[in-house]
Amino acid sequence: MTAGVPHVPADWQVLSTHGPAGFVTHAVLARPDGTRVEWSSRRHRKGLGLRPAEARPAGGRASASSFWIGGLFAGGSVCFALGSVPAFFDTIAPSGVAATFFAGSLLFTTAAYLQLHETLRAPGGVVSGSVRPGRLRSLVGWRPRRIDFWAVLVQLVGTLLFNVSTFAATASDLSSQEARRLVWAPDVGGSVCFLVASWLAFAEVNRGVLPRPDRSVGWHVAGVNLLGSVAFGVAAVAARYVDPSGAVANVALVNTGTFLGAVCFLVGAVLLPVESARDRSED
Repeated sequence: MTAGVPHVPADWQVLSTHGPAGFVTHAVLARPDGTRVEWSSRRHRKGLGLRPAEARPAGGRASASSFWIGGLFAGGSVCFALGSVPAFFDTIAPSGVAATFFAGSLLFTTAAYLQLHETLRAPGGVVSGSVRPGRLRSLVGWRPRRIDFWAVLVQLVGTLLFNVSTFAATASDLSSQEARRLVWAPDVGGSVCFLVASWLAFAEVNRGVLPRPDRSVGWHVAGVNLLGSVAFGVAAVAARYVDPSGAVANVALVNTGTFLGAVCFLVGAVLLPVESARDRSED
């Protein structure tokens, strides 16, 4: 029953575990005094402590990492939202618009790597004060039995594909075939990665197939990010259809999907420090 759960103190009991697709994302534990607490993989990697089974978390101070990750994702989201607003791209040179998207993608990649690092350096035990992995394993570790590891890893791959796509878009002399191969294809790949990563992150916090809020800010972060990934996916698919001249046939749908997706990611980013403070408990 303890497979997939970090080290549990010898005098504690694991009462139940559950999670999607063979992963363990939640567990109910009993302390020696009989009190019950809930462990979850999202809370664990973010250092939020064990959640009281019958009460709301007491709250506390947001971590520095939540501000860094949230700030970087927010900055990237603003760049993508700005680049898809007509008032911006109609008044700025195409090279400036392309540079805005590229800058946003770099911010996304930096934030995604920090999330991977956050996941790899999670404590080895259910108690937040447990020993953490060494520096090397925190930088390039491998945690295939954890759904959160796959979520952040796939997201990082997606951001790298966005780096390729947005950088290629800064070139002004691409043929339609080159644009399809260097801009559209990695954009679709990145959108697919974001959709998969967001689904994994939502499956990590949601109990069941249908949406079931659990009173945590983290659930809402995962939910709004999933919506943003869907919007990005719509924009990427819409960009595939071009008219005889090679121009995108439905620019409005591409820009709307990109803008709405960026706004969703911005909301999720702003909520990260809120989650870190409001959902925090003492072990």
